[in-house]
Amino acid sequence: MTLPTVEPDLAWLAEGRVLIDVRAPVEFAQGALPGAVNLPLMDDAERHRVGIRYKTHGQQAAIALGEQLVSGRLRRERVAAWRRVVEAHPDALLYCFRGGLRSQIAQQWLAEAGITRPRIRGGWKAMRQALCRRIDAAAEQPLLVVGGLTGCAKTELIQRLSHGLDLEGCARHKGSAFGRHPLPAPSQIDFEHALGLGLLGLDGACVVEDESRHIGSANIPLSFWRGMERAPRIRVEMPLDWRLARIHKDYIEDLWAIYVTQYGEWLGWALMRKQLSGALKRLRKRLGGARLARLARLQELAFREHERGNRQAHEAWLAPLLTEYYDPMYRYQLEKHDDQRFLHVGDWDSCLAFAEAWQAAPTRQ
Repeated sequence: MTLPTVEPDLAWLAEGRVLIDVRAPVEFAQGALPGAVNLPLMDDAERHRVGIRYKTHGQQAAIALGEQLVSGRLRRERVAAWRRVVEAHPDALLYCFRGGLRSQIAQQWLAEAGITRPRIRGGWKAMRQALCRRIDAAAEQPLLVVGGLTGCAKTELIQRLSHGLDLEGCARHKGSAFGRHPLPAPSQIDFEHALGLGLLGLDGACVVEDESRHIGSANIPLSFWRGMERAPRIRVEMPLDWRLARIHKDYIEDLWAIYVTQYGEWLGWALMRKQLSGALKRLRKRLGGARLARLARLQELAFREHERGNRQAHEAWLAPLLTEYYDPMYRYQLEKHDDQRFLHVGDWDSCLAFAEAWQAAPTRQ
């Protein structure tokens, strides 16, 4: 039977096409394609045994062992899982690592069950290469970098733009000691894939937030990072009370909403408190022992007030965190790069207007 294939086209990702990843769970955890669901042909243990057989006795022996391990009831269950996804998403596509044997076997078994779906030629590897090429190409296109002190709502500004790319959203991290997301961080590969996917809809220009190369556990790909370093910048400047309100929203209100939704009030509060206190302790080296002890006491008092319903009490430790840690650190970085060219410096609204005009301009500075 001739089984259909499709070319590795990023349009499948842009469309939000459902993809059936038949690789083993350990491979999926290391990095998958956006929109993929993991319904493996073999689980991790089965794949391990087949891999050993392949190395010692060759491909045919490995195939024979795989058919022996995944047979009878187990085979019927896996075909049924693929079938449920295809029935819910009739345009779903199959892939494995290189678009070869495993996805072909899955196709064959589905075909025998009366369902024919294509597999992606070249599989995960070919699609990943295409995503990485998109990132490299974007690094050569016009970029605008938005900087500013902590609390200037730079991420919200990026999200308001038609050509904004939220790097922190891709990394699931706010890019600071207190920026850890309650949900697990993506793998490096998944971060790169999210970045590539975000770039698919951006034609010709891109606006990003000023970041270090490391955002949480993720690293911005070198080509794109170099493009950011070359790019012109704008800087948002807002008063301390405005920034403090934003930090309170980001670090307390929004964080609490996620924790309580995911874990409920009791466990959510315990986990959120652990995250905030742990983040503060990780700054010991930069804050110094005395300053850390003072902020930790203020944070502990804020936790007690929070439990009584007074969430505004967190401002007692957030305000000195801004003025004594984040602001000096940002100004130090500015002094290190005093050759940086700012196309515009102003408040949030003026920076948003400037970025909108920049991305719409046929020629950019």
